[in-house]
Amino acid sequence: MAMDKYEAVFISTPTIGNLVPTVEFAHHLTRHDPRFSATLLIITVPERTIVNLYTKSLATAASHSQSHVNFIHLPTVQPPTPDQYQSSLGYTSLFIDKHKPHVKHAISTLASTTSVAALFVDMFTTSMIDIAQDLGIPCYLFFASPASFLGFMFHLPALDTQLAVAFVDSDSHSGFIVPKDSAVELIVPTFSKPLPPSMLPSHVLKRNKDGYFCFLENARRYTETIGIVVNTFLELEPHAIESLSISGLPPVYPVGPILDHAGASRWHPDGAQQQDSIMEWLDQQPPSSVVFLCFGSMGSLEGPQLREIAIGLERSGYRFLWSIREPRKGKLDLPGEYTNVEAVLPAGFLDRTAGLGIVCGWVQQVRVLSHQAIRGFVSHCGWNSILESVWHGVPIATWPVYGEQQMNAFELVKELGLGVEIRLDYREGSDLVVAEELERGLRRLMDGEDEVKAKVREMKSKSRMALMENGSSYKSLTSLIQEISSRMQGSEVKY
Repeated sequence: MAMDKYEAVFISTPTIGNLVPTVEFAHHLTRHDPRFSATLLIITVPERTIVNLYTKSLATAASHSQSHVNFIHLPTVQPPTPDQYQSSLGYTSLFIDKHKPHVKHAISTLASTTSVAALFVDMFTTSMIDIAQDLGIPCYLFFASPASFLGFMFHLPALDTQLAVAFVDSDSHSGFIVPKDSAVELIVPTFSKPLPPSMLPSHVLKRNKDGYFCFLENARRYTETIGIVVNTFLELEPHAIESLSISGLPPVYPVGPILDHAGASRWHPDGAQQQDSIMEWLDQQPPSSVVFLCFGSMGSLEGPQLREIAIGLERSGYRFLWSIREPRKGKLDLPGEYTNVEAVLPAGFLDRTAGLGIVCGWVQQVRVLSHQAIRGFVSHCGWNSILESVWHGVPIATWPVYGEQQMNAFELVKELGLGVEIRLDYREGSDLVVAEELERGLRRLMDGEDEVKAKVREMKSKSRMALMENGSSYKSLTSLIQEISSRMQGSEVKY
């Protein structure tokens, strides 16, 4: 008897932070059950060269391997005009929505030759739920952020009323709303402790801008999906996952940690040569002696802040590897590389710290975190980075920059006890983290907080066990596959 074959289709927000875990989950799904193959529908943003290099490399790699994951680059569309959006998220949402006819055509074409079992959208591509409903295809949400933030998104429509009543516009140029009463705290069920308003994402604090309405609209549509796959694991976020197990919400499947263990070395233009020299330098350092500073694929800091970091690093005396990116030039751009990094650092800094540390541009983060010389990680607290640090057992000092990272930092330090605080609420426009503040954080990260280090070591082991046969994430993925399969066996799908 021939084995049933199923096709899972994915449509992701065109950013590295969303695309990479989506691609890795597609591979994870097809390896787990040979009945499944996957197709990713790729949206191209011309201005994001690095993202486009990544997506092109995927198709090349697929053509030279036995992978059951395929890639379709959707036709280009006219981008929104500047008068149609106020923020990068507003632009992205409009841009994604313009691809709906191409997505419907691509799925319909696939369905003519194979059984399309599911469409997976992500946190900002929920407009594609319309396509799934039109075609009668079960639709799932793949959520690349933590379960705690998923709970916040579910709670946001209810929270909207509180924000309207208890908050007012600030007088500052930031455009953020502020609480009328400084003692206000927010109760979000997936957090065990009250959440200070300063932990909210910038798009939510800019309540009168289009980014907030994008958050709100996407959050409202999550309940239209049949199930939600989250890149986390039960042992890491037990409270958040348990709080999502309530009636009225789609079932949640924690399947992580889903990681790209190869990293960007296969496709990034600043690939082999510089990265090899960095790894050679790390090879020469004593075990567990280096602090690694990196702020993510979209993270960058301005010159005055870089100079404070340099002073704090030099004063601390720790060996360091510091990845610096040039701030983006436009709303849609990504951070770039400095042509003369010495010009933005204190005079003589590179000479005085020669041998003690390295200042570089883009770096292979996952490769660095796996090195035995790394003792601590000053991180922007993107969820992918947190999962990588947990997997390799490297404690984090929190320095959030954008997205939901302030909430991630709060959870990491205040709820899970897996990190130390430099700042929890830093974001673009915040007061500088001065050298003394950084130095205190580095000393806690490198020389103190033994309880944090012990918890991180324990969670490293649990993260690996979760993916093993009979581990929590393994069983969760098996349940998801059984759910998808039973739907396909029990109903006809219309195209």
